[in-house]
Amino acid sequence: MNTKFTLKLTISYFNATVKINFLFMNIITDEKAEFSQRLRNAIQNASHSLRPVDVERAFNSRYYGRSVTMQAVRRWLRGEAIPSQEKLQVLADWLKIEPHVLRYGAPAINAVKSKQKQWETAITYEEREAFEAFLNLPAPQKKIVREVILAFKQAYPAA
Repeated sequence: MNTKFTLKLTISYFNATVKINFLFMNIITDEKAEFSQRLRNAIQNASHSLRPVDVERAFNSRYYGRSVTMQAVRRWLRGEAIPSQEKLQVLADWLKIEPHVLRYGAPAINAVKSKQKQWETAITYEEREAFEAFLNLPAPQKKIVREVILAFKQAYPAA
């Protein structure tokens, strides 16, 4: 009986592992598919051909590293792969689009900019001055200031 329980536990554990890997693969696949769609849209917006052979020639004529194959380009266009950052930069320059927009999409970039704008408008001049003074402190003093702030946070939780 003990052996059966162990076997059942192993099978349950294996099924959980498979489910986790499957979910992880879906996230990666979605990311690649989204990149592929952005790449195809950028190529069309730049009035270039979507044929892998044309994209390969245009890319390799601008890239000074090792040439990419038509199969690699086909994988980019089908959503099976994402090029390296160096290759992404070449694609972005060719298509006259920001590399981070090509890689992550405009909504992701807009979310980052929105958070940055909130940060810039939410603090006063005095707070900004205090942050700058904090950033200029040596590491041991930064640690002390951080501990004091966290102690205040714990002593006076936000309402």
